[in-house]
Amino acid sequence: MQVEIKTLDGGSAGQHELPDAIFAQAPRADIMARVVHWQLAKRRSGNHSTKGMGEVSGTTKKPYKQKGTGNARQGSLRAPQYRTGGRVHGPVVRSHEYDLPKKVRRLGLISALSQKQAEGKLVVLDAAIGSDGKTKSLKAKLAGLGWTSVLVVDAAVDQMFLRSAANLHRIDILPTAGANVYDILGHDVLAITTAGVAALMERLSPTKAEPEEIAA
Repeated sequence: MQVEIKTLDGGSAGQHELPDAIFAQAPRADIMARVVHWQLAKRRSGNHSTKGMGEVSGTTKKPYKQKGTGNARQGSLRAPQYRTGGRVHGPVVRSHEYDLPKKVRRLGLISALSQKQAEGKLVVLDAAIGSDGKTKSLKAKLAGLGWTSVLVVDAAVDQMFLRSAANLHRIDILPTAGANVYDILGHDVLAITTAGVAALMERLSPTKAEPEEIAA
């Protein structure tokens, strides 16, 4: 499909061809949900932890003799029924990460791109370059375009442009290798540079193996 190439100043820079195999597929909400869940599981720290009976401080001496006291038998003051005892089956430090097939991840990204295109929220930029690194000038350009929530994807992020957008709320920049379903769906507008489109086509090519790690 042919789409118009826009500039940050609101002008036009010609036409660009977007492949239907990546930007015109039927969005799969179920696949996108699986990929988002996988991403969020990867970013969980998993550092929740409680102490068990063998970890809490306290004596190991038997509180009192087994029989003859009239009380229930007890073996340790560190048992869970005591106020200072350990917790039974409490959470432990662990990883919440799990595997998701590369084909599913690829289809999820294609679905997210196709959904943005179908909604008219996908914009192709000629370039994302910050000339002066000033937040004020970039904010004015985005306001002229009517963008309040935008994800900019480029093959290689320009550092001056990144510096300009650093303090702007809901304005994020990612390299093509870091483009992911969660961030695409989390922004209103998806702006991809022409170089970013070429890099995405290479990344999502059926003959090219997808990287092992995708940004969470």
